Amino acid sequence: MADFRPFESAKAYEAPFHNDVDTRRLQGLDVSDTDAMWVGLSVYAPGGSIDLAPARSESIYVVLDGELVVTVGDEEFVLRKHDSLHLNQGEVRSAVNRTDSPTTMLVSIATLKDA
Repeated sequence: MADFRPFESAKAYEAPFHNDVDTRRLQGLDVSDTDAMWVGLSVYAPGGSIDLAPARSESIYVVLDGELVVTVGDEEFVLRKHDSLHLNQGEVRSAVNRTDSPTTMLVSIATLKDA
């Protein structure tokens, strides 16, 4: 069954290792019945960042507006509008908005299954 969620109902949450990033949960986990993944929207203020840490689950980042530099290992990726990046669970990454404008990113993350 379809599950419409207006943005106004998006739940703010504290994303671990994130600094100056407004994070909102759009679907999944505690806001809808989606069970394979959850989807969030992150707005990085200028200078906003993710500290170096492993991805908790398989993730896909899609920049909707602005620019975000994501470092995975010793490789640096500059994501601009509509660019995407896939991360496997456990890949160590960091990210930073080096611009003077906010960056908006859609995040899709696989739900961790109990072992």
